[in-house]
Amino acid sequence: MRSALPVLYSFRRCPYAMRARLALAASGQECELREVVLRNKPPSLLQASPQGTVPVLVLPPTPDGAPGQVLEHSLDIMLWTLARHDPEAWLAPTEGTLADMLALISQCDGPFKHALDRCKYPNRYPDTNPALARAQAMAWLQVLEERLTRQPFLFGTHTALADMAIAPFVRQFAGIDAGWWEGQPWPHLQAWLAQWQSSPLFHSVMHKLPAWVEGTVGVPFPHPEGV
Repeated sequence: MRSALPVLYSFRRCPYAMRARLALAASGQECELREVVLRNKPPSLLQASPQGTVPVLVLPPTPDGAPGQVLEHSLDIMLWTLARHDPEAWLAPTEGTLADMLALISQCDGPFKHALDRCKYPNRYPDTNPALARAQAMAWLQVLEERLTRQPFLFGTHTALADMAIAPFVRQFAGIDAGWWEGQPWPHLQAWLAQWQSSPLFHSVMHKLPAWVEGTVGVPFPHPEGV
């Protein structure tokens, strides 16, 4: 009998869910994927994770029948699956350490995400100056550009955890105004993002799926056509 699979609650366009799917696909970790409509969250998601955000990975029950662990944060999901199998050496960059990558990801998830939200959704933050938010985002993106002038990826010569954790958020920022983005003096950052968006791995985790219906089985992930 086939063992129960982890259940991944996801939302296609969410950058946090995107980074989790990237790592799960790269590691070859099979899951049951349940695509969530955020305005109508399924009860099983809220039961597993009352905060109701995605991604959430629910691990199978333990051999003694206890409920499986629930991973509620995208970075925890990435680290969990890559610790099990990391064929592309995402956790072993050619420059710097895992701690260095986690520090840069923390800057992405903190100050950059704060500025990104205020650039993308100015109506939600009426007391914020969008020009100031854009300047703050640009200053951090310049840091990435400078890193990429020295090496093809953020931490050396191959894709690593930091690239895959940060790229979904840079993509979101670039999508605010594609023409403006293309006009910025960031040739290395722009090429890095374009390469990532054209990769087979990216396309393999971006399939459009119908919303999961409570009580039914989700879809296999990674998808049958593979990476």
